[in-house]
Amino acid sequence: MAKKVLVVDDDPDVRLFNTTVLEENGYLPLEAENGEEGLRMIRAEKPDLVILDVLMPRQSGIRLYRELKTNAALKDLKVMILSGIGQKTFLRSQQALTEFGENPVPEPEFYIEKPVDADVLAATIKKAIG
Repeated sequence: MAKKVLVVDDDPDVRLFNTTVLEENGYLPLEAENGEEGLRMIRAEKPDLVILDVLMPRQSGIRLYRELKTNAALKDLKVMILSGIGQKTFLRSQQALTEFGENPVPEPEFYIEKPVDADVLAATIKKAIG
């Protein structure tokens, strides 16, 4: 059975690109437009990997990543950040939230800055979940 990958991004063009790469490489793509919808789908579908944008309306990827990594039931879910925001900026935002009393979270194992080449995306997905 194909592994499920949830793409959480508010840009329909990015979702189309990502789901096309996933389908071409034998994965079952799922889609969500924002962090709230993404969290609902994660709980319902239990994907093998989440490809997560950072800047989105209705719960950002910064908040969703933090929620996933501090939830005992979801913390082991593989997450790949795919964003136009640089990794240093993302890490600073997580550090700032920690300074306001929230729990620290691990750095993302997989972080790709947009735009991404289809082959690089496919190789990173394969590295993440086989």
